[in-house]
Amino acid sequence: MPRSYAHLQRLFVQAALAPDAELTLGKDQSLYLAAVLRKSVGDDVVLFNGRDGAWLCRLIGDSKKAVHLRVVEQIAPQTPVSDLWYGFAPLKSERLDYVIQKAVEMGAGLIQPIMTEYTQVHRLKGERMTANAIEAAEQCEVLSVPHIVPETTLSRLLAGWTAEHGDRRLIFADEGEASASPIETLKALEGQRVGLLIGPEGGFSPEERENLRAQPYVVPISLGPRILRADTAAVAALACIQATIGDWR
Repeated sequence: MPRSYAHLQRLFVQAALAPDAELTLGKDQSLYLAAVLRKSVGDDVVLFNGRDGAWLCRLIGDSKKAVHLRVVEQIAPQTPVSDLWYGFAPLKSERLDYVIQKAVEMGAGLIQPIMTEYTQVHRLKGERMTANAIEAAEQCEVLSVPHIVPETTLSRLLAGWTAEHGDRRLIFADEGEASASPIETLKALEGQRVGLLIGPEGGFSPEERENLRAQPYVVPISLGPRILRADTAAVAALACIQATIGDWR
C-alpha cells in the first residue's frame, strides 16, 4: 500500500526540487518548523514550488533561524496550471482573505481584483493576497499556486478583455438575470476558455451591468432565487463551473 503523506506539513518554496538536492528555508519558515512545530533532524516535510511536483524532504539541520533539508523523493507529479480566470470586487479584511482562499481551493488559476463603482475596498496588499493563496495551497494539497494579477477597474478590464484574453468567455453572476439554474448556460460553453466575474456587495451599478451585457464575450448567469453575499456567490459560481465544464467531471 502506498505510504500516506497527508499527515506531513506542506510548505511552498521557490527553490528547484530534485533528488538529493539540499536547501535552506528562510527565517519565517525555519522558525515555524523548528520552534512552532518542533521539527528536528530526521523529521519529514513535504515541499512544492508549483513547477516540480510535491517532494518528501528530510530535515538535516534544525536551527530556528535556518532549517536545512535534503530532498528525498517525489511523491506527486506536477499538476497542470489551471486556466480558469477569476475576477472579483475586493471585500473587507477577513472576507477578502476568505475569497482568495476559496478561489484557490476551487481551482482558479488566475485571480484578479476588479474595482467597481460599489467596491468598498480601494487599498489592497498584494503580499497578503499572495500569502493567503500560498497558505490555501499548502493546506489543500494544491500544487499550482494561482497567479495574483494586479488590480484593475471594470471599465479597463472590459475595454482590454479581447486583447488580453483572446476568445475567453466571461461569465458574470447577474442579480438582474431571471432566477434559473446556470447549468444549461454553462454547458453551452463546453471546451471554451472561461473566466468568472463576481461583483461587490450591492452588485454592479446599472451602467456597469449594461456595459457588461453589451459585450459579445460576456455570459450572464443566475445563481438562483436568493440574493447571495459576494463571497458566497463566488464559491457557488466556481462550484457550478467546475462541476459542469471544469475539472470536477
